[in-house]
Amino acid sequence: MSLFWRIFLLNAVVLALAAVLLLGPVTVSTPVLPGQALVLAAGLTMMLVVNAVILRVALAPLRRLTRAMSTADLLRPVSRPAVTGSGEIAVLVATFNTMLDRLESERATSSARVLSAQEEERRRIARELHDEIGQTLTAVLLQLKYASDRAPEPIREDLRLSVETTRGSLDELRRIARRLRPGVLEELGLASALRALAAELSTPALGVRHRLTPGLVALDRDTELVVYRVAQEGLTNAARHAGADRARLELRPDPAGGVELLIADNGRGIGTAPEGAGIRGMRERALLAGADLSIGSGPAGGTEIRLRVPEPKPHAPAEPAVGERAVQEPAAPEPAARGSAAARGSATREPAAPESAVRGRGAREPAAQEVER
Repeated sequence: MSLFWRIFLLNAVVLALAAVLLLGPVTVSTPVLPGQALVLAAGLTMMLVVNAVILRVALAPLRRLTRAMSTADLLRPVSRPAVTGSGEIAVLVATFNTMLDRLESERATSSARVLSAQEEERRRIARELHDEIGQTLTAVLLQLKYASDRAPEPIREDLRLSVETTRGSLDELRRIARRLRPGVLEELGLASALRALAAELSTPALGVRHRLTPGLVALDRDTELVVYRVAQEGLTNAARHAGADRARLELRPDPAGGVELLIADNGRGIGTAPEGAGIRGMRERALLAGADLSIGSGPAGGTEIRLRVPEPKPHAPAEPAVGERAVQEPAAPEPAARGSAAARGSATREPAAPESAVRGRGAREPAAQEVER
């Protein structure tokens, strides 16, 4: 039944009750007697109560929809209001859920493109810093050392100071390049990359402890990058903005399945300030990985960041790749191989590594350790 007919029937019921009271045997004298006033008040109260109950039941789906619309945030998982009954309200709720699904899908697609472009730009900048500016600074450093070794004593000390300044700039440039492009993540995996990140960001002003549980479920490369970037942003915020002198990084199994990343510090806390670009970037990355990101105050104060990454879903066995079939099948005769350059390239392609070898990387991570600098 549509909302219009529900409200129409509600008003009809109320008017019918009023008509029953007016046409009933009850008469009202002038002045109104106490008993008559009591009967009129009871009838009016009954009509109002019936009206309120029926309206509340009829409009309950609209209240749930309004609550869901007011709390919807595309950077966080949004619960869908239940579609109950039929009519315009049910169609409206179903349309809203469909709109949320479409918006979340479009937001995830656009965020994936933006973050992919960001990572590509990071790699390009890191490569140019290393290949262009790094090589130039290295040449300047060698020239300064050469001049310092042959300079007269009055200016030799100044040249040595220039050598140290140039060497420090070169080291800082290399650190920036490593942050832009974490090569250790690509080569040694997530645990080694987090260990190197904690060691790099640990300073006399901020001691960073890390504890990495061994034998965690293996994550795909994109999800590992999400976890690494969230850890990097959280520790960087602790060093620059939180005013903390201690921070903690943990990677451990999630009781619900999957992996949990914890970053905690003893700083001033997150407060009520609006979220900046760094936190929004963390939420976008978590959304892409299907993870749950929570940022708040820790039990003893400070800021606590938790990233819960779900366990990867098992994939169905795929068909053998072209390179694998080419290795398993006998080589084609020389004339046929000469006729197709693509076939000749696939015949020499190495077979793809089995999935177990890729997933085994998580099992080979070293035991959990805790380091404080």
